[in-house]
Amino acid sequence: MNKAVNNGVPDGVWSGTWVAERLGVELVGDDRLTDLLGLALRRNPKRAHLLVSNVLGKHVPQSPSVVYGHGFALGRRVRDLLGAEEARTAVVLGYAETATGLGHSVADGVGLAPYLHSTRRPVPGIAPAGGFEESHSHATSHLLLPEDPALLVGDGPLVLVDDEFSTGNTVLNTIRDLHERYPRRRYVVVALVDMRSPADAGRLDDFAREIGARVDLVAAASGTVRLPEGVLEKGQALVARFESTHLGARGTARPAPTGPQPPHNVKRVELRWPRGLPDGGRHGFTPHHRTRLEGALPAMAARLAEALPEDAHRVHVLGFEELMYAPLRLARELEQVADAEVRYSTTTRSPVLAVDDPGYAIRSRMVFPAHDDPADGPGERYAYNVAGAGFDAVIAVVDSAADTPALHAPDGLLAQLAAHTPHVLLAVVPSYVPEPLYVPERPAMLPEPLRGPAFSSYAPEEVGWLLQDLSDVTLEAPTEEREEAIQSGGAHYAESLPVEYQPSEQYQALFHTALEESASRLAQAVGAVTELVLAERSPRPVLVSLARAGTPVGVLMRRWAQFRHGLDLPHYAVSIVRGRGIDANALRYLAAHHDPADVVFVDGWTGKGAITRELADAIKEFEVSDGITGFDPEIAVLADPGSCVRTYGTREDFLIPSACLNSTVSGLISRTVLRSDLVGPHDFHGAKFYRELAGADVSVDFLDAVAARYPEVVDAVDATAKELLSGDREPTWEGWAAVERISEEYGIHDVNLVKPGVGETTRVLLRRVPWKILARAGAGADLDHVRLLAEQRGVPVEEVAELPYTCVGLIHPKYTRGATGADGKAVTV
Repeated sequence: MNKAVNNGVPDGVWSGTWVAERLGVELVGDDRLTDLLGLALRRNPKRAHLLVSNVLGKHVPQSPSVVYGHGFALGRRVRDLLGAEEARTAVVLGYAETATGLGHSVADGVGLAPYLHSTRRPVPGIAPAGGFEESHSHATSHLLLPEDPALLVGDGPLVLVDDEFSTGNTVLNTIRDLHERYPRRRYVVVALVDMRSPADAGRLDDFAREIGARVDLVAAASGTVRLPEGVLEKGQALVARFESTHLGARGTARPAPTGPQPPHNVKRVELRWPRGLPDGGRHGFTPHHRTRLEGALPAMAARLAEALPEDAHRVHVLGFEELMYAPLRLARELEQVADAEVRYSTTTRSPVLAVDDPGYAIRSRMVFPAHDDPADGPGERYAYNVAGAGFDAVIAVVDSAADTPALHAPDGLLAQLAAHTPHVLLAVVPSYVPEPLYVPERPAMLPEPLRGPAFSSYAPEEVGWLLQDLSDVTLEAPTEEREEAIQSGGAHYAESLPVEYQPSEQYQALFHTALEESASRLAQAVGAVTELVLAERSPRPVLVSLARAGTPVGVLMRRWAQFRHGLDLPHYAVSIVRGRGIDANALRYLAAHHDPADVVFVDGWTGKGAITRELADAIKEFEVSDGITGFDPEIAVLADPGSCVRTYGTREDFLIPSACLNSTVSGLISRTVLRSDLVGPHDFHGAKFYRELAGADVSVDFLDAVAARYPEVVDAVDATAKELLSGDREPTWEGWAAVERISEEYGIHDVNLVKPGVGETTRVLLRRVPWKILARAGAGADLDHVRLLAEQRGVPVEEVAELPYTCVGLIHPKYTRGATGADGKAVTV
């Protein structure tokens, strides 16, 4: 083991020699044991010796890649043990405080497993989901405080992670407590080292048979500790003697005679931690959280690297008690970008004797007051092997609950660090506190989603409609009557339906030609947007399409995930109404059955971005009204010509054939309806199933034609997704700016009457009273159907030289039928 990686211990010197020679303690087992462990002594009435891990990143500064790599490798072994299918249902539980970061790293290795760690920090308003005792620890009470009470519910394997497996008592206590509440068939115990005696190993097997569950063990190394008679008393006497005389210049537990001074060389670094991202697994950490963290780490590490002094060659990242994973990941990322040797460890509650001897694991310690107002009252805290280690800079990473005056006090941690290193940086991660659960009064159960063939012509597994069936209600009216109702009484457009346009044979032929010509381009866009969703939003997303234009796209994305990744993604369709927002009962259903963070809203295309803004506002209102958070209002679309979203397959404005028709390409489902006499406060919005149009239905034909091209576009999708993931996709809203300009140039003075893009223009011609169509000069076959519809309706098509969209549909600004403003009511300019 080289000197740099092993905390300055010379080659050939084991960091347990000092204790072994004085107490006769022996490590017996795998050859790797002495590489992984050293020995120290501590003040503890139950066990004098301490196994000190060289790869845990707690007491011994270590390369963050080494620390993370050991945990991740254990997680990979768990995944191999369980198999891919069972690993998908696993939950990983780590132990506070020592194994919180290790458990996190194991969860990363397992893959899609959510993670929770026990905590000694009670959080007001969060009810414990369990608890247990750690028999040999100086601080014993462990709480389980998941934000989602259902996190520990289920029959998938529970993976329990600790740094060492010494007697098995802690694990037995945990399994006993949790199995009574949340019984399951399988447990996996993970540790860096398994140091149980044969008798203790047998106890675990007996316990597994007693509860009727399988218990597996995964460890990096195994062995036992041989303790001579009277070792506890002998060790306690040795600790007392060395602490009273403060032997060892670096081993002293007391500050220098002059005492530490207020820190003047401390620099605060703003990490810009992602909003709403948990700082760790205290309340649960999902695969979606993991994806968000991975995306944010490079920029945060770059800010740390930029704040370091240029001459810093040895840098230490110091985490804080249970806050181990966030500092570890920051340190590992910093290790990749900084021109310096980076080491990582954390502060701790554990009192350990420090002796400045190469054969002893704890060479130095710093003592400082607790600075996070702990529930068990004030007390000493410790940082080991940092003082005297020759670090040019130390980055202290704490959560905001610990960023208190005590941290900055003359005897606080920052002052202690400043006395031993020329540069101290402070990075604060926001402490994540779950919102209190609040569920307003409503019926206990919302109805299950409607499915084909009873509702829609789609197969039942393709989509579940969170709608109510209004097929027996007459909602259609001729355009003139409908417009009279809207204009005379201020009726909302969603309170009635236009008569379904039935295409001529010539128009149907155009549809099939367009589908044949664009199927590959559509398949590529579907694949690209799905890959973005899987990479950035959630590894197992819940697709929620905005009915009805988004529904065919949601089905195609689901088919791509199945084709390319073997994923069987849930897919729902919900109603969103301009001026009225998204169906709140649909959101309640989704929140009751899925993690809101996994929900990805899907639409066909963007125009000027009105629905994008509508959804964002509606989600904010829902969070306030229901107290349910986690829904991301960002919409995933096939095409984003308006540059309104970050998640898209293309930003080209091209013909999406599903926009050419109404219900006959959307599962025979009408536009959604919201009317107070039909939709009560506890009902889903409504829609009709036009069974009578089955003879003209091309919904499944459309899906099959696009999905048939999937195999031929795989390489193109990979290239497109890679380019999109590495590029700048921030919305510019240039579409909105173009619409505002057109609105003024043509004297309309209302952006809601300007419908940009091929899809929106087609809707104007099919469902509204159009005024004129603007077409980009030279636009080709993408506009054949638009030209035909315009000719049939007597609407002029005006070619425009510079147009950001392929075409734009204009609704007449004065009292025209179908003209509705932002609130969905008639425009009266």
